[in-house]
Amino acid sequence: MLLWTVSSSVCALLQIVHGSSHGWWDWNADLHSPSPATFPAAIQGGSPSLQGNRGREEVTGQRDLRRQKRQAVSSDASPVEYAVTVEILFEDSALQSTIRRYLDGLNFPLLINTSDPTENISSIQVTTVCNSTGSSSRSSQCYCEDGYEWPEGLCTSPASSSTAAAPEEDHNCTAQLPAHGIYCQPSPEDTGEIYIMKMHVRLNIAFQSALRDPSSSLYEQYKRDLEHAFTVGYSTLQGFRSASVTGFRNGSTVVDYEVTSARAIPLEDANERAAAALNRSYNLDSTSFGNSLVEIYGGTNISISPEPIYMGDTVTMRCESRANSSNVTWSFRESPLSSSGRHSLATAHSEGKSISTLKIRNILLNESGEYSCTFTEWETSPTTIHRAEVNITVSLIQITTSGDIVIPCDGGRRELSCCIDTDISFFNVHWKPNGAINISGTNYSTLNCTLYALQASESQCAADKSGTLTTYTCELSTADGARQSKHISVKYLRPANVTLVSNTTGQVSEGGSFSLTCRSDVSHYDSVIWGIQNHRYQTIDSVLYKTTPKTGNGAESVLVVHRASQEWNGTYTCTFFQAPLNSSAHLTLEVFPLPLQKDIVRDPIEAMIPCPGSQTLKCCIATRRTGNYNVTLVVSGGTSVIRDDPKQEGNLFCYTKTLRYDNCDHSGQTFSAYCKFQNQMGGLVQSYPMKLKLAPKKTITCNSSDIGVGVTGAEVVKPCLVGNSTVQGNITYRCEHTWVPAQNSCLSEAVNSLLLIAESLVLSPVPVQELPVFLANLSNTVNTEQNDISSSPANLGAVVDILNTISVIPVKAEEKTMGNFLSTVDTVISTPTDTWKDVTNGSSQLLNSVEQFSNSLIAVNDSVPSVILDNIQLKGVVLNETNISDYSKDFLFSVLSNLSSNVLIDKKAIEDGKLFQSTIISVAYSDLSRIIPQHQQSGELINSLVISTVVKAEQREPFPIKMSFAKTNMSLINPRCVFWNFTFSGGRGDWDNTGCESEDHGEHVTCSCNHLTSFSVLMSPDGRESHVESHWRALSYMTYVGMGISIVCLVACLAIEGLVWKSVTKTRISYMRHICILNVAISLLIADIWFVVIAVEEDMANANGLSGFAEEEMAKICTAAAFFVHFFYLCVFFWMLSLSLMLFYHMVFILHNTSKTTMKAVAFCLGYGCPLVISTVTIAVMLPQDSYTREKLCFLTWNKFVLLAMIVPALTIVAINVVITIVVIGKIPIRSIGERSRNDERSSLYRIAKSICVLTPLLGLTWGFGLAVAFKDSSIVFHILFDFFNAFQGLFILLFGILWDKKVREALLNKYTLSRGSSQQASKSTSQGLSAPMLSISSPFSRALNNLFGKAGKYQVSSTESTSSSSENTSKAYSLLT
Repeated sequence: MLLWTVSSSVCALLQIVHGSSHGWWDWNADLHSPSPATFPAAIQGGSPSLQGNRGREEVTGQRDLRRQKRQAVSSDASPVEYAVTVEILFEDSALQSTIRRYLDGLNFPLLINTSDPTENISSIQVTTVCNSTGSSSRSSQCYCEDGYEWPEGLCTSPASSSTAAAPEEDHNCTAQLPAHGIYCQPSPEDTGEIYIMKMHVRLNIAFQSALRDPSSSLYEQYKRDLEHAFTVGYSTLQGFRSASVTGFRNGSTVVDYEVTSARAIPLEDANERAAAALNRSYNLDSTSFGNSLVEIYGGTNISISPEPIYMGDTVTMRCESRANSSNVTWSFRESPLSSSGRHSLATAHSEGKSISTLKIRNILLNESGEYSCTFTEWETSPTTIHRAEVNITVSLIQITTSGDIVIPCDGGRRELSCCIDTDISFFNVHWKPNGAINISGTNYSTLNCTLYALQASESQCAADKSGTLTTYTCELSTADGARQSKHISVKYLRPANVTLVSNTTGQVSEGGSFSLTCRSDVSHYDSVIWGIQNHRYQTIDSVLYKTTPKTGNGAESVLVVHRASQEWNGTYTCTFFQAPLNSSAHLTLEVFPLPLQKDIVRDPIEAMIPCPGSQTLKCCIATRRTGNYNVTLVVSGGTSVIRDDPKQEGNLFCYTKTLRYDNCDHSGQTFSAYCKFQNQMGGLVQSYPMKLKLAPKKTITCNSSDIGVGVTGAEVVKPCLVGNSTVQGNITYRCEHTWVPAQNSCLSEAVNSLLLIAESLVLSPVPVQELPVFLANLSNTVNTEQNDISSSPANLGAVVDILNTISVIPVKAEEKTMGNFLSTVDTVISTPTDTWKDVTNGSSQLLNSVEQFSNSLIAVNDSVPSVILDNIQLKGVVLNETNISDYSKDFLFSVLSNLSSNVLIDKKAIEDGKLFQSTIISVAYSDLSRIIPQHQQSGELINSLVISTVVKAEQREPFPIKMSFAKTNMSLINPRCVFWNFTFSGGRGDWDNTGCESEDHGEHVTCSCNHLTSFSVLMSPDGRESHVESHWRALSYMTYVGMGISIVCLVACLAIEGLVWKSVTKTRISYMRHICILNVAISLLIADIWFVVIAVEEDMANANGLSGFAEEEMAKICTAAAFFVHFFYLCVFFWMLSLSLMLFYHMVFILHNTSKTTMKAVAFCLGYGCPLVISTVTIAVMLPQDSYTREKLCFLTWNKFVLLAMIVPALTIVAINVVITIVVIGKIPIRSIGERSRNDERSSLYRIAKSICVLTPLLGLTWGFGLAVAFKDSSIVFHILFDFFNAFQGLFILLFGILWDKKVREALLNKYTLSRGSSQQASKSTSQGLSAPMLSISSPFSRALNNLFGKAGKYQVSSTESTSSSSENTSKAYSLLT
């Protein structure tokens, strides 16, 4: 309340509506009869008070523009508004009209603080006017302005309404001024109601398209200016709140807008004022104002029942309005509702009100939201709408249960519960059981929970129903139809009656079989566990017993032991688990000791008995197998009971019997003896036989107390003794005047211990549990004892037996466990081939053990880890219905053999084979071909990796598998895909191609098979068909003979050169010629010798084999041999290149003078330097990769690098030499200028032929045939030519390079001729030869080559080393071949 007080006869009260962003403000003013023009500025002094009002909060959410306008007036989103009451006192009553006119002329809003545009006055209304008629307050007459009235009880008669505030008008209600603070208030019809009037007006200007876009600047400008004008015009009306432009449309330009007020206001009274407030440029037509619709909020109310609302309730909404209309519309989220389905509408009138009811049956969660009720009065003008809105929330009855439980049928009390987050008494509660065992309980409630107490006795739970589920339904419902339930599963378990029986009398002999049957009268069980209590309690591995499926008669589990050991002696416990109930039965079984046949040690195994004389026979058993035995010795049909107690010898208990023979009529007769062991149960076992032979005492030549007696050449077999202990195996001694060891098959102590543990493990009650530890011990021991295993077939065979024995035990697929098994296999595979030859069927057993191990793997976390080793690799995958895809695994052994392979089972094959729950494992071997037999009938060789694939599946149909193998040896042909058939060759196994097809793709072979096992590729040896094998054997013989002759001839060449060297190297050119020939011969001789050594070594290795240290040493020698062969053959080619280049040089550069030293340096660098670089780089690159030499052959391996290291240099040199030879031959026919005779032509052809004969071996042109034989299908003719010319190259060099040289022949003749005349003639010939053309082999040939540079046929140049330089230059035209 702001009170202005002056000496006045007139009192006026103003209500100022002020909008501000601030909460409270003070305003002091003093008014001294201001003029209208100065009234605002005259406000000074005073002591006002101010109160704020934020208005009522409305429903939030998305609204259309109409509702946004309404909320702008009444919601918190609008600025804070304050109603300020100002009391003005003045003496001159004429000022009333002046003030009214002044207030009417104001343009709202008015800024209060220019620094804060949000503080403004939006309207000023006169509410109360008092005229004083006397000097006292009792003589005053007060009245209320239009739209306002006195508070209830103040007036004795209703306040009159006035549109003009004049003192003379009869608005008297009181005769005196009211008490301080009591003024006229808004009329009741304005309270709590919002009016929204839909208006429109026309602007007589052309419509612009930008007015359709609310974001355009033109739209914003029009909106801003029009809203200001409407606010100015309508703000003088009582109850006006705001005006807002909602859009523009065509028709000139039509403006749609809304006016919001707190009551019904006569807008038509202020339309002219609004038009006047707008800028004339808009050309507003003041006669075009129109009102199309009025929406009224606040006079209509909606009530809801029930509350709160739950899903499934029947909800009733009652809408009451003071509107007199039956036209009602219900909407949900602005979508109209009608009477249909779950919705029903009803309308009625009562006590002057319109009532509409909306009923929703079985309401849903998605029906939460805003509902509106609208009454429309069409008969009014404009149309009036009364509207109310309400927001409802539909909740779900949230039930929390105690969870599923297991209830033993033991009479104990158990409780089920259902709880909610509100008072449980609001709901109706119902419990209902449903299941094979229906046991009712007692229901009671707490504040927000309902509980159901259950008690189950054994009599209420049938044995065949134990373990079944009973579902208890907890249902909560309301009186209005909402219903919600939860289920609790209860498993009733009846204690089982378990019995355990044996198929024996509770006793069994060691090595015998027995079975135990455990039965439960309750068919349900979660698991069955067997245990045995011996010296300790052990849980028996589940793979050893089988439990039948659940039946109506109960359940049964059977433990079957095929070979009982002492570890099976004890008390058995069979437990059926029904968590938390466990039902068990017990049985004691006694296992009586009885040695196994293989465990009975005989001494001797084979022996001779002197006659007359005696022989002590022993049958021993390990101390761990001692028992109460009856031991009988049986000798050739006779029986003798050994009554003496056994004597301990080391780790053995031995039963001894001495046989004596005095009757020697049967000397030389062989007979046998064996021991029989019988235990207390009558269990019987007999030893292997001891072979005995009587020998006359006089023939005995060997006699030893430890070994026995024998005649010369006889053999005695004794058990193996290591210290005081025995190991498996035996030793054979031969009598050669003294006993000497002939054969030793004894195991080492470490291997023997592993074998005993493995045999015990497979008979143990806990093999699965103990296998990982044993595999770790096995891997470490085999690695430590590798030398003993590599040199002993017995140890090797024992390790293979160990692997084969334990491979059937299931084991988890853990990387460490798998690595231990496969590392043992890897070590075994690397054992020398010679050791494998004496192991019967060893490689087949090894292959089978790996397959069995792969099939015994149990995937962990649906995966099988990969294991990568030098000689073996394992990869696998676990398939299920969610990850069916192609099975594709690649294998690459880059370290040792650089071999690769791929295994593919495509997705369709997996689906067709029904491998939806399966494990696929593939194993690749890189070096198995060295130890596994080749094809025994055809002699084909393994030419790839060996791949083994196994599939573990519950059910499986046949399906195809594809494999790709890289070839080991490219020279082999006719690939054939095969698999290892373990049943062939009397169970020893052999290769079989049944069900497999092969495709040759050059460097690799593709195999398609319709089954699984171990696969590989066999190819024909020697690279040719069998019908031409004889030709290739002939070629081999030709090579050996040719090499032998060449070596002899090359030695002869060196000897001749040594004899005639000084005589034939007097000129620089002849010197260089013989230097080249000499080095060609030396290099070729060394290369041929190494070639022969390698060939002989290969034949010896194939015939006799190598093992252990010898093979390792031979590998080093083989590497050295391959290097020297490579190096010296390259030297041959490069020295031949030096010779050809020298020939070409002296033919082209006739007058060029190069020193002998320079020529020799170039020749030696080319002849030895280049080969040294190439061969050194080759061995440096290929040796670390173990791919320098071929397998079983001391030559460079055949790969792309060899092309660069040998083939490319050789063929390049041959090509260059061929070109130079053609140039030389092309010069020979040019003999003279003028016409040639027939004899001249015949002579030219003769010279050409001789030149070819000389140049071909010296320049290595015959090596060009190597280009033809390099092709796979080349004719055998090329191979014959290649072998002949190159094997005999040494012979050809001797004939055409040495002996055909006339100077050499003359030098030899001169050296060995004794007569003087012959000597002089030889000297003369030699002198003439030195001064003759250097191409001179015979006179015609010399003349022909002398004309290489166009000289006349009879022109000759004589020159010696001592002649002038010009003569020497001319002599360069001489042939390098003389």
